[in-house]
Amino acid sequence: MSRQSLRPRSLLPTALVAGLLVLLAATGARAADGTIAHAEPTASGLQLLVSVPADADVDLADVTVTVDGTRADAEAAPAASSTQVRRTAVLAIDTSNSMKGDRFVSAKAAALVFLDTVPDDVYVGIVSFAAEVTASLAPTQDRAAAVAVVEALELAQQTRLYDGVLGAVAMAGTEGQRSLLVLSDGADTSTTPLGSVTRSISDAEILVDVVSLGQRGAAVAALKELAAAGDGQVIAATPEALQETFSQEADVLARQVLVTVQVPSTVTATQAQVEVTLGTATGPIVAAAFTTVQDEVASEQPSSSSEAGWSPGSWVKYAGIAVFALGLALLLLLLVPRRSRPLSVEERVSLYTARPGDGPAAKPESEQPLTQAKEAAAQVLRRNKGLEDRISLRLDGAGSELKASEWLLIHTAIFVAAGLVGLLLGRGSLLLGSFFLVLGAVGPWVYLGLRRSRRRKAFNSQLPDTLQLMSGSLSAGLSLAQSVDTIVREGSAPISSEFKRVLVETRLGVSLEDALEGVAERFESKDFAWAVMAIKIQRQVGGNLSELLNTVAATMREREYMRRQVAALSAEGKLSAYVLGGLPPLFLLYLLVAQRDYVMVLFTDPRGWLMLAMAGALLGLGAFWMSKLVKVEV
Repeated sequence: MSRQSLRPRSLLPTALVAGLLVLLAATGARAADGTIAHAEPTASGLQLLVSVPADADVDLADVTVTVDGTRADAEAAPAASSTQVRRTAVLAIDTSNSMKGDRFVSAKAAALVFLDTVPDDVYVGIVSFAAEVTASLAPTQDRAAAVAVVEALELAQQTRLYDGVLGAVAMAGTEGQRSLLVLSDGADTSTTPLGSVTRSISDAEILVDVVSLGQRGAAVAALKELAAAGDGQVIAATPEALQETFSQEADVLARQVLVTVQVPSTVTATQAQVEVTLGTATGPIVAAAFTTVQDEVASEQPSSSSEAGWSPGSWVKYAGIAVFALGLALLLLLLVPRRSRPLSVEERVSLYTARPGDGPAAKPESEQPLTQAKEAAAQVLRRNKGLEDRISLRLDGAGSELKASEWLLIHTAIFVAAGLVGLLLGRGSLLLGSFFLVLGAVGPWVYLGLRRSRRRKAFNSQLPDTLQLMSGSLSAGLSLAQSVDTIVREGSAPISSEFKRVLVETRLGVSLEDALEGVAERFESKDFAWAVMAIKIQRQVGGNLSELLNTVAATMREREYMRRQVAALSAEGKLSAYVLGGLPPLFLLYLLVAQRDYVMVLFTDPRGWLMLAMAGALLGLGAFWMSKLVKVEV
């Protein structure tokens, strides 16, 4: 939007008129030239609001327009007779106690005169400010409602001038020609920075004029900054001059001309120099400005439907993601093991009498996709024996009954599903999708590690009682294998399940000591490794095994007591570490759901990426040091 203005300053009434012309984007000097107050590219053509001198008798049929030096077809009509371009004016009126007396009466009378004479198509809004900012009337064409609001204005303490300007800018909206007139007689008493107000005015591209009633010094300097941000001016006025000024401004609004221009096809730029010439009896009126003449999309020549083909909308991407997610969910359902029903007598006979080539009778069809997926995962693991060993070790430590191939399938499904969830939450953001992919890749391993750690703690806490039970069984005359069987029957998980595995391995030919060493390796338990070592030494050199196990159990109880005491003393530090480490990412996820627009700039702007990387690095470093501080080895 381009605005040009010539502002005579010789007499106060003339200055008032010129300033209020700027107010409603009817800016223009009372001279031979006019001003392009507003430019708005539309589908029907470029819409221009041209302000003409008050004494000019414009011939609407005699209009000539050039765009970037090229003659363009154009039509002119009174702006008041058309609703193609919305015109909005917001009055921000000071209602502080300093306005008491003639000032407040004159201000209300001037506003009423303006409402009585302003064209019917202009939307008028009213904001009052004192101790509070009040949106007294949203922009409307209902003049009766506006008159009632003006008459009901009352005075209060303080002058929140800057907040009142911000409220008026927000009320003006973003559509069409917008202008703001601020009427004040005092300095601002709020804590709002002046810089934030001027930035808001500049970003909104709204015309701002300020009428100063008796202000001097620093207060006037602040008003000048507000007016400069809105391409307006500060008008020093007296109460007596307000009514005449508002009346003249309404007359100028009624004389605004709406010019509709067809931008020539040779003009490809989005901005260009526009010159409008309107004929009058005393000579032509020329208005020129460098402004936006067409949108970027409009500047591109659309191809025909036969050449362009079908162009999918943005919904296609999300629909494709949803369909893929649904297919993945169905695949997961197929991978879930199903409990097969008992076979009938006929099926058992067919199964036992089937030849090796009769494949379909050997396995139900419902299990074939699962079997094929498992075989594919097993082939992948055969090529990487180290990966299979690591997965098997973690699954054994976590007490999971899944095989390595089954875990690989589930992990892959979680990885893909996490990426889809990230894309859906981020509406196609690759950065957020990558973040969720990392969570899908690391999350299952973290889950296995937590489950393995929890199971290890349970094993170590039950170990002293287990050794005590073995000692009692040996004292009662049972053998070591029988005492292990007693623990299987009398103990609780995970001790009972692990010792049951020991018995199974011994029946398959593994020695009892080696099977017990396998338990110590799976749980990485030094205490149990020492107990197994003691058992091996005793079986080689002899001695009282029952008394030895009692001594080991007593030592373990003392160490476990020490561990619990240390855990109690460090619990507060651990809780603080968890809160400080988990709060930032959790709050980020909350903002992604609750206030997406507020936080998405971190994922769309390179500076946001840098901030996220630095925040992640600092958070990881802090979590590392906190873990070292609260971790005590016993």
